[in-house]
This record gives sequence, structure tokens and C-alpha cells, in this order.
Amino acid sequence: MLTLTHFLILSFILFSIGVVGVLSRRNIIIVLMSLELVFNSANVSLAAFSYYLHSLNGMVFVIFSITIAAAEVAVGLAILVAVFRRRKTVYVDELNEMRG
Repeated sequence: MLTLTHFLILSFILFSIGVVGVLSRRNIIIVLMSLELVFNSANVSLAAFSYYLHSLNGMVFVIFSITIAAAEVAVGLAILVAVFRRRKTVYVDELNEMRG
């Protein structure tokens, strides 16, 4: 049987993979995917605590969080397309200055 500890370990593993991806990768698409792993690890933790505490508050918060994450991905990809059209690159190292 799965316990709360199993879900928290899964959440920690997802969070660790996401943080390593954000800190080590230079491709903006991979950085965005790694950020989504971090957000989803928080969602797993919230859902697990909500289930084991027999409360729906965490589940409702997870649904709102997933909705906001979907909007965040849409905005992030739109910015990425605009940057790629202007600079012809998707690497973070080559996008070091912000000018109009």
C-alpha cells in the first residue's frame, strides 16, 4: 500500500530533477519543462496531503495551480517564439541583454 511517504519521495525526486534541469541546461524549452516538473512536484505533495488529511482544500488548490501552470506555459512559449524570431536562438547564454 502506498503511504504519504511514498508520495513525498516522488515529489522530492521530481523537484530535484526539475531544479537540476533549470540550473544545468541552457535551452529555454528544457528550462520551461524543468520548471513544470517543479510545479508538478508541489501539486503531487498538495494532493497527497489533501488525500491523507481527508480534505478537499488541497485538491481545489491543485486544480487552480494546474490551470495557472497551463496559462504560464502558453505565455512562456509565446515569448519563446518571439525571442526566436528576433534572435534566431533559444539558448539562455546567448540572450544576455534586454534591449528593444
